[in-house]
Amino acid sequence: MNDMDLYYLRWAVSVAQKARQHGNLPFGAVLVDKNGSLLLEAESTVITERDCTGHAETNLMRAATARYSPEVLRTCTLYASTEPCPMCSGAIYWGAVGRVVFALGEDQLREMIGPNTEHDALVLSCREVFARGQHTVEVEGPADLPEAREVHSGFW
Repeated sequence: MNDMDLYYLRWAVSVAQKARQHGNLPFGAVLVDKNGSLLLEAESTVITERDCTGHAETNLMRAATARYSPEVLRTCTLYASTEPCPMCSGAIYWGAVGRVVFALGEDQLREMIGPNTEHDALVLSCREVFARGQHTVEVEGPADLPEAREVHSGFW
């Protein structure tokens, strides 16, 4: 992980903070092109939109695939405040994003919040999901960012 990765991971965490302030689950994601330019950001809308698929990464991928070709997305990096769940990993895979970098690991989040039937229903790392595909998605994470933990503090 380099300085740019850490910069955009912090940005994703700040989007997660916005999601929390808007009454949603504290998750955020950003999409960055091969030149390091921010293309999109998205936050969780699960609660306010009453949509179980309204995860930050899925919301981001809906917007990304509407705006950018698979050729462009293959050269992009998706930064997530927390490791993408299996549903989001599927959207990232089918959307053809070439690289994912996340701050807080799914296992770290589970350790923080304890048993939670809404969040803990399907335990499967994004690496496991991507490994089942026919094209490669590079994954880096978790990153040790205290703010990635703090955004969840007192929420669950």
